[in-house]
Amino acid sequence: MTISCKPPLSDGQGIQGKVTWLEGNQMPMISEDGKSSEVNPKGVPAERMLLIYPLTNLSDAAREGALFSRVKGEPIDSVQSDADGKYSIQLAPGTYSVFVKEEEGLFANMFDGNGSIQPVVVKKAEWTTVDIIINYKAFF
Repeated sequence: MTISCKPPLSDGQGIQGKVTWLEGNQMPMISEDGKSSEVNPKGVPAERMLLIYPLTNLSDAAREGALFSRVKGEPIDSVQSDADGKYSIQLAPGTYSVFVKEEEGLFANMFDGNGSIQPVVVKKAEWTTVDIIINYKAFF
């Protein structure tokens, strides 16, 4: 397994991006002076372990609430985001599922029309940007 948060090299291919934590009430609110207040709608950078699986379908995973408790198979690689939430990992061309490791399970909240979980396509000699917002404790 690769653990790296270095910016991507000019050659190779893989995924890169930023991990952000977002929680609490994200609804716009009006204060007593009539102005709306913001509740950090952009979130804060998050240091997390990202697990890269072969493309995984909802039928191959068990979900409890907002997190996955089980994913069929083993991750093929992993990467740790840095203090600024940034990460990059070189991968062979192909299609993958990306999960974020949380204390209570695995987080992923993007799905395609076929039920694939957080699908990411890596093309030869290209870097795919995948920004992840961990928002299962946010209210909208």
